[in-house]
Amino acid sequence: MSEKFTHINADGNAHMVDVTEKNTTERTAIAQAYIEMSAQTLTMIVEGKHHKGDVFATARIAGIMAAKKTSELIPLCHPLMLTKIEVDIVAQPQHNRVQITALCKLAGKTGVEMEALTAASTAALTIYDMCKAVQKDMIISNIHLVEKQGGKSGNYLHNQAN
Repeated sequence: MSEKFTHINADGNAHMVDVTEKNTTERTAIAQAYIEMSAQTLTMIVEGKHHKGDVFATARIAGIMAAKKTSELIPLCHPLMLTKIEVDIVAQPQHNRVQITALCKLAGKTGVEMEALTAASTAALTIYDMCKAVQKDMIISNIHLVEKQGGKSGNYLHNQAN
């Protein structure tokens, strides 16, 4: 782990990191989020009985759109030319929850962790938004980076089992 924050300059001010001299490499990040809900709400979604339409399809598109807009949402993120965004949404009825996994990829000078995290978070928020009329006490949790590959800091794999 670096002992210095890269987004703070010598004067202690926030700044965008200069990546001009960094090598272009293939970079991939995978993030996850979970949204817990009642068995009834989950069943309604899975069976396609939600009055607003296909909840998972809408959340998937929202996650993809959010990944592309990350630099507009997170102040010091670089705008990136993502070459792949994938949002996978899986119902886990045994846990009364939905698992959202987002993958972002590019060939570039900076990582895609924030894009993957933003995609997973936004997909979860979209599920909440679409279902809040039915259930307000859903819980979005465990938003985390699962894996990253590429770049100067190398590879990372989250070691906590869910």
